Amino acid sequence: MDYDFRTLDPRDESEATTAALTAWLQAVSQGFHDGTPGELNTRLWLETMRTDEQRVVGAWLPEGEFGAGPRPVGTFSSFDKTLNAGLDVIPVHMITDITVSPAHRRRGLLSRMMVEDLAATDLPVAALTVSEGSIYGRFGFGAATFRRRIEVDTDARFSLRAYADPGRCELMEPADMWPVISDLFDRFHASTRGSLERPTFYRPMLTGEIDFATGSADTKLRGAVHLDADGNPDGYAQWKVGEGENAKPKPVNANLLTLTNEAHLGLWQFLAGIDLTDRVTDNGSRPDDTLDWSVTNSDVVHVKSVIDHIWLRVLDVPVALEARPWFADDSLVLGVDDPLGHAQGAFTITVRDGRAKVSSTSDSADVLLTAETLASLYLGGVSVRTMARAGRITGSADAVSRLAALMDGGAAPYSLTSF
Repeated sequence: MDYDFRTLDPRDESEATTAALTAWLQAVSQGFHDGTPGELNTRLWLETMRTDEQRVVGAWLPEGEFGAGPRPVGTFSSFDKTLNAGLDVIPVHMITDITVSPAHRRRGLLSRMMVEDLAATDLPVAALTVSEGSIYGRFGFGAATFRRRIEVDTDARFSLRAYADPGRCELMEPADMWPVISDLFDRFHASTRGSLERPTFYRPMLTGEIDFATGSADTKLRGAVHLDADGNPDGYAQWKVGEGENAKPKPVNANLLTLTNEAHLGLWQFLAGIDLTDRVTDNGSRPDDTLDWSVTNSDVVHVKSVIDHIWLRVLDVPVALEARPWFADDSLVLGVDDPLGHAQGAFTITVRDGRAKVSSTSDSADVLLTAETLASLYLGGVSVRTMARAGRITGSADAVSRLAALMDGGAAPYSLTSF
């Protein structure tokens, strides 16, 4: 079957294009098992697409085919933001809203949209989040940042080791928090390896203008800001209290952004003190969360899952690798196997004082790996030695050890941005 592939321009506010975009959004919601987006949801979604200058692609059944209509059977969208690579903040191509109707699987729809989209960008790295980890490795994407889902018992057993907060926490209405949230996030993004710039939809979501799950105003969202000893914001938390009878403790579902460990522990101490609750869940706990080692009773912190969060794809090897930190002085040749061609080749990496110079070469590679493996190694979310033990790096023991000395080190990558 010859599908009708079309690119929709969100900046075109004509009636016909708006109707096509609305049907496209309905297909995305169907693909992720969400309800049909209502008027508020659709308006804010369209505003986000326009502000972020998204490239919106869909695949439709040809007119006259059984089942043909305004909704596409495949969707794909992309836009450009920035990534903190650990040394420099660089442009990144962000891919989202990928769906294929279950009635049209394994017919090349995703492959065509992905290959054409990657070929159209000139940015050094692409990023996406995944619902099924087995799909994107064949396109050269690898899991690059991770986060944990933790549940913390905040009953009488919860306490922090010899911690006296030098600052304080203050409640703040989410509708009034955006200036603080955006400033703190900008500072977080500039200083955190693995951070991705946030899309526009974060503003209505974090101010309570909308709960995208319900399509209406988020009346349950609450917020607090942590202030340092000088009264300056250095972190915030937002949360919702779960359903339940008033006489029973209720769970708290929270998310935090902190610039200092003092703010991090101060906000946890604050969340633990919320009345009529005895448990706090954080779905975005960093892999090296200091809370685990700051509580007096380690049994109160339960790690429910560790999930891959951001998947990356290296498109321009020299530009990408020169933007990340390096941890030894050396020079070697890295060989990359990339069926799509973007990262294919051999590259000389010469490191001095934490910075690398990277260039294509015809020399034989000291170490060989795939584009998918390079993507996972890029931010340091997994070590060279681990990938070598997994059979995903080929080279002599000495060459692998030299690559490990070059690449392994620094803080674990972490992102608070989902899209």
